[in-house]
Amino acid sequence: MKFIVLFFSFLCLNFIVNAQEKSNSHIINLDDYQKAKTFKIADLDKDTYVKFENTYVLDRYESRKPYFITGDDGKKKRIDLYKLIWKDGMQEMGTVIFYTNENGKLFTACLPSVKAESKLWEQYFTDIHAIDKIEPNYVLKLSYVLSKEFSYQQYKFSNQGKDLSKEAGTYGSDICFPGDMMVDMADGTQKMLRNIQPGDAVITVDAISKLPQATIIKNLAVHEAKNYAITKILLQTAHESFTTTATIVQLFNKELQVTPNHPILTTTGEKPAGQVALNDKILCKELSGNYIEYKVVDITESAGGIQKVYNMEAQTGTTFLMNGVMVKQKN
Repeated sequence: MKFIVLFFSFLCLNFIVNAQEKSNSHIINLDDYQKAKTFKIADLDKDTYVKFENTYVLDRYESRKPYFITGDDGKKKRIDLYKLIWKDGMQEMGTVIFYTNENGKLFTACLPSVKAESKLWEQYFTDIHAIDKIEPNYVLKLSYVLSKEFSYQQYKFSNQGKDLSKEAGTYGSDICFPGDMMVDMADGTQKMLRNIQPGDAVITVDAISKLPQATIIKNLAVHEAKNYAITKILLQTAHESFTTTATIVQLFNKELQVTPNHPILTTTGEKPAGQVALNDKILCKELSGNYIEYKVVDITESAGGIQKVYNMEAQTGTTFLMNGVMVKQKN
């Protein structure tokens, strides 16, 4: 799944910050930030405390073991975190992130402290999204580790809360999905929504028992092409295991695109897609065929461009699976 910069606007961190400020405190600046991105650790398995230029220290974050993260593509990534410290006074300025992909290529980023100026945060977001363009799902895997370690609310992407009027996003009574959403069929395959035909057998899932059954499509409603407002919901689940040397993570993600008024059944109740909140949980289908709860880790809303939107009407059941995510049938 591709993240566009445009993910992240900003950030509500709950980092733990020292209550007492020293009069000579050194807050990270652009020069510190740029230097930190050039620092190298000779052996990430052994070097836990390294000095640079007699000015900076990299100290392995809380003596944490590395994370090894495997996503839907089966490729294993490694993430190591180091505190960035100003040696004079041992003041923390941020966190240096070493991300090693399955081919051994290293990407280095520097997460500033919460005291940093906003322009430095903007540079950080620019940098990590530049990496994301050449290292797919970098931002997704990074945000999982950072949110887990620092316990801050999930990143907001930069089109979060965007004024849709600037893009002429169309709101209305049409409760639908873009035509490229994939529908789970009764025979175990998936079919593009725009290609669904009356008589097709699709899956409906009981939200309580989590048992699937087949239902027959009576009609595919097609709404005229407009620049509809589209809510994008990113969901994630992780399976963790631990060894003496690392934290092993299998990360699975799903993305749902839907008009903001379509009903979604979360564990906190039914709500329009546009009102789904971070950390809400929604039932999704795993690769194994089981149905489990995925957590909402990001929500964005923007004009989706001129397109038709679609909705299915079925003989029985109250739910469908779109892109493996359980959604309510239109009432």
